[in-house]
Amino acid sequence: MSSAVNRTYLFYIVIVSALGGLLFGFDSGVISGCEKAIQTEYGLDGFWHGFTVAVALIGTIIGAFGIGRPTDVFGRKPILIAMAVFYFISAVGCAFAPNWATLVFMRWLGGLAIGGSSVVVPLYIVESAPGPMRGRLVALNQLNIVLGILVSYISNYYVAQIDPNGALGGACESLAACFTSTALPFESIIWRLQLGVEAFPAALFFFLLFTIPESPRQLVRFGRTEEAKKVLAKIGDVSPETTLAEISASLAKAEGGQNVPLFQKAYFTPIFLAWAVAMFNQVSGINAINYYAPRIFEMFIGKQAALGVTIGLGAVNLLATIAALFLIDRFGRRFLLMFGAVGTTIMHLLAAWQIGLGDAANSFIVVPAILGFIAFFGVSQGAVIWVFISEIFPNAVRAKGQALGSFTHWFMCAAVSWTFPMIAETSGQYAFYFFASMTALQFFFAWKLMPETKGGTIENVEERWKPKADKAA
Repeated sequence: MSSAVNRTYLFYIVIVSALGGLLFGFDSGVISGCEKAIQTEYGLDGFWHGFTVAVALIGTIIGAFGIGRPTDVFGRKPILIAMAVFYFISAVGCAFAPNWATLVFMRWLGGLAIGGSSVVVPLYIVESAPGPMRGRLVALNQLNIVLGILVSYISNYYVAQIDPNGALGGACESLAACFTSTALPFESIIWRLQLGVEAFPAALFFFLLFTIPESPRQLVRFGRTEEAKKVLAKIGDVSPETTLAEISASLAKAEGGQNVPLFQKAYFTPIFLAWAVAMFNQVSGINAINYYAPRIFEMFIGKQAALGVTIGLGAVNLLATIAALFLIDRFGRRFLLMFGAVGTTIMHLLAAWQIGLGDAANSFIVVPAILGFIAFFGVSQGAVIWVFISEIFPNAVRAKGQALGSFTHWFMCAAVSWTFPMIAETSGQYAFYFFASMTALQFFFAWKLMPETKGGTIENVEERWKPKADKAA
């Protein structure tokens, strides 16, 4: 089989699995366009409004924390299929939720899928990707995440333009009437439709998953070595026999790869590194901006213009992530984090200064500053997090390590997103100063403590962070 065919097949299985990232992004971003309408309809105060937005993130914490062991037991592919089902049920359930409690539960269920996807998708890709392309291919998941966010912004914008007196508006009201016992205000139909659109890509993801194989490294764990060898050859591994030997040796070192505990002294370094990268990713303020961007921009440029600029926010994120695909394997993970930390710190300080002036009519600094933050984040932290965390752990505990990193990411995301509305009501300026201090601290973490993981196989990455004494032994 030619290398071109191998590469085509490799890209196919990566793109299909990365649709989980697109749903991750869509589900994360879609709430930004309807959170205000939901707050108004259910009369939520700041606390319960923040909870309604953050409840999906509470689901992600549980999904990320609990998915590691099932992923090892059942495999990467079956868990991805289960996540697709959860995404679909959540989208349909939100669209036809009869009350606030049902909406909260369905958003929580979608959060379980996001948490699971954030672990399993990069795990599947990193276990399938050749070393020289691994960073770019895992970063495709991040590209799909930001593409999903952008698609959710565009979807929200156009759904909000539906004319209640037009044919489509009438169809929407008729559909809503079929599933609810009472007539709904048109504003309620709009936010339900915004949340329900996700059912279509979720169904596509579900069916396409049946066309891709299990990860070759997971096949080795299951004892299906010949099948793993065929998959490695099909995706273009230049030496399947050598790769199989490395995988088997890595698993053999850890009690045959059978339910190895993550929390032990041998894994302290990758645990700390994964925790730190995930924590800094969220205290940068990325999801406070993603979830509340329309409301932030509305303070300065008005409601309709805010929705338009939010689409621009998603476009900037997408372009920055595309740039990262070309940079991450060339310059490495560590350099990108340092570069991005400098840029995001400057952008946050500019935004805080503008907000502190209290001039809501003057947006010449804050809007470009937030767009600049997104650009620096997308080319650095956004692209690096899932690549680095999926590389840093050995085969025997990779799923559990990925789950720990994702759990940290989503726990911090929930904390920031829940508290941001309450802090912003007091002083948004202080929130941006806090984000700036965290991104500045991240620079020193990457400079002094973070190892480089680009290149080589994922089996030999472990040797780079081992203490010298352990290496000699």
